[in-house]
Amino acid sequence: MGQGVLTEAFAHRDGALFCEDVPAETLAIAAGTPTFVYSASVLRDRYRRLSDAIAGCAGRIHYSMKANGNRAVITLLREIGSGVDVVSGGELARALRAGFDGNDIVFGGVGKTAMEMREALHAKVKLINVESEAELSLLNDIARDLGSVAPVGLRVNPEVAVANAHHYIATGERGHKFGIPFAEAGGVARVALAMSNVNLLGLDMHVGSQLATLEPYRDGVVRLSALARELRSAGVAIRYLDVGGGLPVVYDHDDVEPDLVGFGSIMRAAIKDLGLELIVEPGRFFAADSGVLLTRVLYRKESGGRRYVIVDAGMNDLLRPSHYDAFHRIDAVRPSGRRVTADIVGPVCETGDFLALGREVDDVVPGDLMVVHGAGAYGYVMSSNYNARPRAAEVMVDGHRHAVVTLRESHDDLMRLEVEDPNWRDA
Repeated sequence: MGQGVLTEAFAHRDGALFCEDVPAETLAIAAGTPTFVYSASVLRDRYRRLSDAIAGCAGRIHYSMKANGNRAVITLLREIGSGVDVVSGGELARALRAGFDGNDIVFGGVGKTAMEMREALHAKVKLINVESEAELSLLNDIARDLGSVAPVGLRVNPEVAVANAHHYIATGERGHKFGIPFAEAGGVARVALAMSNVNLLGLDMHVGSQLATLEPYRDGVVRLSALARELRSAGVAIRYLDVGGGLPVVYDHDDVEPDLVGFGSIMRAAIKDLGLELIVEPGRFFAADSGVLLTRVLYRKESGGRRYVIVDAGMNDLLRPSHYDAFHRIDAVRPSGRRVTADIVGPVCETGDFLALGREVDDVVPGDLMVVHGAGAYGYVMSSNYNARPRAAEVMVDGHRHAVVTLRESHDDLMRLEVEDPNWRDA
């Protein structure tokens, strides 16, 4: 599906890992471990490559914040021209605080609350993508109460065949919770057309993540294009075609880079034919390779014929290996050249707390620094305080410069919201 390796910002020079032009060891000393490190150059490069691929299409890229909502990451993307896609009131608040205005924001999500709808309308977002007739009805009522008209897109489940790495990240097949079933979409659109406080402006799909081929995009766009023509003939002024995200990144040697040229060709053909504005919502494609997780080796041990490398990053820091059986390449920051097969595990009290199982890695010893690649997407945003572990720090690197952009949580942070002396009330 791809045509060459995209930007590599994390590479070994003279026997040690660098993050752009900063030694990884410098970052670990400055911020401690575990720490997520993000490359500004990768974010800029991915934005440029996707922008070039869809050149000629009217419309805009809206970065999917759920992949990585770090303030420094989204601020950088805003500065180079990106909008954002949010899926909660919290993400909306983060986007607004990072300097995005309403027209920069598409609000999606299958379970929006009434409060989130009000927040979206107050912010004057570009589009609210609704996923059911019930949600559409509630949004119409709220907009009427606020004396406004809601800009609406319908997220349609295109019900196409999807091949990707894990069934948890497939979203566009028949029977999934996401979107309006394709056969019902025309009827829901007609309901929207009869409502006084919604303005139906777009059609939206998201067929899944880590898509192995372009066929789901092609098939989905064909189905949404047919629906757009049908709605236009019924008097609906469809303006936007939102094709979601899903472009793959390389985690393992068997993965392939996305065919951006082919992707752009599919989108240009659809936009030219329909005269619509394109919305693309990459998340993982921008964020994954922009970030690594630095972790320090704590101990080595053997048990029952298995060799363990115990590090200070656990499943609460990077959930993907445990939750999705996901592969992340793991290297020593200073490789010795000696190799060993081991389980790379964390300190969390769960057998499922691992970063890699049965992996051939550098023969590290306690105190050595290791790097987990491809950790920029669904890393920090999925982390937790399980086992009362403070969440990691986050660092941004830009050429020779680096800065801590999220402080490591303290023990006081873990208890900040607890009420020490509750105000008990009788029923």
